[in-house]
Amino acid sequence: MTQYTSNRPPATTGPRVNAQITAQKVRLIDENGEMVGVVLKSQALDRARSAGLDLVEVSPNVDPPVCKILDYGKLRYEAQKKQAELKKKQKTVEIKEIQIRPGIEEHDYQVKLRNAQRFLGEGDKVKITLQFRGRELTRKELGIKVLERMETDLEPLSKQESPPKLEGKRMMMILGPK
Repeated sequence: MTQYTSNRPPATTGPRVNAQITAQKVRLIDENGEMVGVVLKSQALDRARSAGLDLVEVSPNVDPPVCKILDYGKLRYEAQKKQAELKKKQKTVEIKEIQIRPGIEEHDYQVKLRNAQRFLGEGDKVKITLQFRGRELTRKELGIKVLERMETDLEPLSKQESPPKLEGKRMMMILGPK
């Protein structure tokens, strides 16, 4: 079995480091953040090795590219930590569904209302589905009245994202947090 090898280096994501830098001259920033000036790549690499750090290309699109002497492992670790922190702060908005009927009793209505308030308080959207059965479908105005009441009761916490619409035997409305 023949193994094929490529002369190209493996593709990397992120800045070029040490021997990966292709330019002959670089604009060097030392480990203290001071501008050294334009030097040969070999001189910059020697300086980085003597400091026990890496030469990292921070701005490759200028002529000559800007390189900085720093600890590349620490740079990658901090970038990874920053990504994890951003991911942790991200909130995915879920749509929670509440199902009601046109002839809902007062206590049941209050329970559903409290659940909707809790969902909106957590930052989720609420889909209110009103289910018609049998002859209830002939009295759509009762269903619209219940949905409008729910919307007015939730008005301090929510805004209407889609108005009540009838789809078959169901009437739906979506409320989002303010």
